[in-house]
Amino acid sequence: MFIQAMVINLTPLLFIPLKLEFGLTFEQLGRLVLINFLTQMLVDLACTAVVDRFGLVKPLTVAAQVLAAVGLVLFGLAPGWFPGSPYTGLVLGTVVFSIGCGLLEVLISPILQAVPSRRKAGEMALLHAFYPIGKVAVIAVTAALLHVLPQGAWVWIALGWAVVPVLNTAAFLAVRLPPFVHESQRHRARRMAGTGSFWLVLAGMLLAGATEVTFAQWTSAFAQAGLGWSQGVADWVGFGLFGVMMIAGRLWFGWRGEDGRIRPILIAGAAGSALCYLAVAFSPWPAFSLAACVIAGGCVSMLWPGLVSLGAARFPKAGVSLFALMAAFGDTGAGAMPWLVGWVADRVERAVGAGALGLPDWIPEGVSAARFGLQSGLFVAALAPIALIAVLAGLREPRQAEEGPRDPG
Repeated sequence: MFIQAMVINLTPLLFIPLKLEFGLTFEQLGRLVLINFLTQMLVDLACTAVVDRFGLVKPLTVAAQVLAAVGLVLFGLAPGWFPGSPYTGLVLGTVVFSIGCGLLEVLISPILQAVPSRRKAGEMALLHAFYPIGKVAVIAVTAALLHVLPQGAWVWIALGWAVVPVLNTAAFLAVRLPPFVHESQRHRARRMAGTGSFWLVLAGMLLAGATEVTFAQWTSAFAQAGLGWSQGVADWVGFGLFGVMMIAGRLWFGWRGEDGRIRPILIAGAAGSALCYLAVAFSPWPAFSLAACVIAGGCVSMLWPGLVSLGAARFPKAGVSLFALMAAFGDTGAGAMPWLVGWVADRVERAVGAGALGLPDWIPEGVSAARFGLQSGLFVAALAPIALIAVLAGLREPRQAEEGPRDPG
């Protein structure tokens, strides 16, 4: 989970250094996020067909660590290996470490689910708490290094982080993994697709991924380019505290165990996320906008692991395929919405500069074109948590786990 956090969140920390060094646009930066999660989605879908059938959990878990390390090396060496087009190298490195990240996303949750326990939801929350823990660690170290090292040091930062998955490769080679659902007992995706709750869970994962990751990916860049904060303040206060709030939310539910139901917590989180998005989009005060970004970390904290727990509770004999499909839909939202924010931000910023439709007259005094563009993009992103509330309203929390479609009558 630490490595997942590392390869997903390192690139957004480098948005502004990459933009300044290579002249990249917001859309190109957002495209790296889209490529990351699109690659993960394709890996997720591929895993639905091979992992349960061929029993490749251990080899693929080890391979995930190796690919994460190789991808970070390619990313860091992009300027030297692709001097004519460093963006090509950044894309290649992103694809490789995203394959590793996608494998981890599919395999780690069902590994924990296969461990005998009476506290599945609580332990799933604790597992996923190590994602924001890893995020905060990556933010703290990377932000500190960017502050003290000269321009261009991001290359060595990426190479340094590649050491972590190398060490984890040895760790996973040594550990014994629990058995999953036997092939003869496993429920197929085709059977689960006959239930409405199956599609609601997948839709919820898509919207949860869009809600959580958009804030996570754009908080630092918004605080710098939109609010005028320095890189250090943006990373430590905005991005860092966002992660701290995610940790607090997931640890709280993990320690709370199975008390209460998950669905009301998810609805409250989605509603709070929508309010935070709207606060960022409309607030004229930079400090208030940054505070909303921080509070959003707590609001989104349980969305992803909570929906994973709901899906696992409804279909306990689904095997890896269900986790892979949930991850695929979550990654689709997580990749598409951050890219859409960058796309909207670029076009609104250009429209403001060109004076289209009298846009400069509509902007409050003191708000830059870049900030107005990013606020417009984040306003569009508010649609995701609003839609998630509707999905959760229709998704009943089962009293007993559903194992598949019921027979007629």
